[in-house]
Amino acid sequence: MSKDPKNDDHTYEEHVRADLNRWIRKLLQKPGFLERTSKVIQTKVNDKIPEKVHTVITATVKGLVKSVVFGLEYIPNSPTFYGMQLQERDQRAQRLLVKYRKIAAAEGAGTGAGGFTLAVADFPALIVIKMKFLFELAHIYGFSTKDYRERLFLLYVFQLAFSSQEKRPELFQVILNWEKTLSELPAEAGDPQQIDWEQFQREYRDAIDFRKTLQLIPGLGAVVGAWANYGLLDDLGTIGMNCYRLRIVGGI
Repeated sequence: MSKDPKNDDHTYEEHVRADLNRWIRKLLQKPGFLERTSKVIQTKVNDKIPEKVHTVITATVKGLVKSVVFGLEYIPNSPTFYGMQLQERDQRAQRLLVKYRKIAAAEGAGTGAGGFTLAVADFPALIVIKMKFLFELAHIYGFSTKDYRERLFLLYVFQLAFSSQEKRPELFQVILNWEKTLSELPAEAGDPQQIDWEQFQREYRDAIDFRKTLQLIPGLGAVVGAWANYGLLDDLGTIGMNCYRLRIVGGI
């Protein structure tokens, strides 16, 4: 894999390292009382969600996994940027995030206003938006998604963004030690047995349920849909950017 994305601007790199350390502490902190209470409420809400919604999410995530690792449809037309300073990469990434937050919010508002059926349809649509964002983000940071191993990395980033606090330390170690993982992966795509896909689906579903379930409430759909999608994309953007910054600066 090309080491071209490495940055030579030491002053900015030090700033990034400090920023990453703050982010990691927040990412890995143990769940507090509010988080634990929210989880209990979320579980109760989750039990009341129609099975139809769970079926849609499960089927969508399974299809997503297959298409991301083995397919080429998400690979963007944008080039992979080489020979660029990290600061410029970050600026481009921020602009990309602004663009996709607006797309996600518009999608949520439109489907939320359409009642239950369209609100359910928003789940797979939002996943597609998220994956397109991550693929473009990879190219901004100098990693080509034509390599299936980089597509596999995206799935770990996706999983980290929507996992529970208990699961995050384990996933973060995979991200942190990705260069080692790369050396152990075959050159051609195979079945990624190292990922627990059932847990992947469950964690993602649980992470989005609390916000997205409100979208199904009559009269609130459009407003909540826009708010939920904007926030979920923002969460993914922060984690995605920092995972790539971590690779470029060579760890913490």
